[in-house]
Amino acid sequence: MERTIDAPRAASRFQMATNTRSAAAERRRREQELRQALDSGELTLSFAPRLSLATGAVGAADAVLRWPHRRRGLMPAADFMPLAESAGLAVQISARVLQDSCLAASAWVGNATVCVDIAGAHLDQDGLLEQVAASLETSGLAAERLELELSETYLAQCLDEHLLRLAALRDLGVGIALDEFGAGAASLTLLKRMPLTTVKFDPTLLRDLAFSREDRAILQAVIHAAQALGLTTVATGIETEDQRATLVGMGCDAGQGPLFGPPFAAGWRGQHPSNN
Repeated sequence: MERTIDAPRAASRFQMATNTRSAAAERRRREQELRQALDSGELTLSFAPRLSLATGAVGAADAVLRWPHRRRGLMPAADFMPLAESAGLAVQISARVLQDSCLAASAWVGNATVCVDIAGAHLDQDGLLEQVAASLETSGLAAERLELELSETYLAQCLDEHLLRLAALRDLGVGIALDEFGAGAASLTLLKRMPLTTVKFDPTLLRDLAFSREDRAILQAVIHAAQALGLTTVATGIETEDQRATLVGMGCDAGQGPLFGPPFAAGWRGQHPSNN
């Protein structure tokens, strides 16, 4: 008995295979573009100041990595770092940002700290401490003026070996920041378990401050708990003067976000224009 061919099904399978091959080819092309951008120094850094909410003084600034893509425009790191991780480029990019950020901060007027995101894969490697020490030595930046940031999602899954590496960085004098706190399911016990110096609140915690008494109570409790542990508290994503005023009343130490203007170019000297 002859088997009849299901033409629509066969065509569907052929189309799926074609789409898979096309997607794989597109991914390889994008990976190659990213490699070339990294090798040719196309990835750019700017710095988002972190201001004291009480005084308005700039105490730190976050390194902001972007990729000026010829077709997609200025891409934020969140749009291409997943690609970098799958291509095995995340550690190389992270190391480059670390080195360039230390060099930039060494020329700043004053003693502002530079804050650098560290890829989880970078913390997985044994050589991170040596790379940090080398970047500090080459740039002449004091260890106390460098802060490394890791996301809440990653730190919540840290193994003992990662904690030892973080502790070694703290012994060197480098600050450790927990970023995006409140975005996931991490609890306050994470603040106690980690060798942290700073906790940065996710912008979602600020969204309903203006009209939610419960949200204000929760954020107030978190601020007090973090400060009781000796941590600097930073609110991120501040958009309005009302949010800033509320955070000042809560005793939050510092803030950053659109209210304070866009990130400054790499040649920034370490002072906010309003303070000049």
